[in-house]
Amino acid sequence: MVSAGILLYRLGEDGVEVLLAHPGGPFWARRDEGAWSVPKGEAAPGEDLLEVARREFREEVGAPAPCEHPQSLGSVTLRSGKDVHAWACEGYVDPVEQHSNTFSMEWPPRSGRVGEFPEVDRVEWFPPEVARRKLNPAQTAFVDRLLGFLDR
Repeated sequence: MVSAGILLYRLGEDGVEVLLAHPGGPFWARRDEGAWSVPKGEAAPGEDLLEVARREFREEVGAPAPCEHPQSLGSVTLRSGKDVHAWACEGYVDPVEQHSNTFSMEWPPRSGRVGEFPEVDRVEWFPPEVARRKLNPAQTAFVDRLLGFLDR
């Protein structure tokens, strides 16, 4: 499987901050460190990965990625075997305005009840040192590559 996403960043008085997404649904509700991700989603075979990254950002954050010149951050392989490709974009979105597409699943398991849950329940801005703790461990490489790109 292959996914693609956008690591949005902003430069402020306190330095660089990155926008991360927390997965929605009951399985992730009480998980924090190591659970966050670059807003991303799965690509179908042959799809343009940058276009997938833009689409998934819009679906998970609820706004188009505010960037014109994305910078490739390469790819990483998650423990699950999924390859994730990411691009860095400078811009801003307000986390309060975030709204995500939803998915359906049976919850609690074997209850027969199907609930509707957001794919991403929130997004937040984090400085790099906090982002590294929050992110899925394999995705921390994207933060390091971004800082290298920004020469910070």
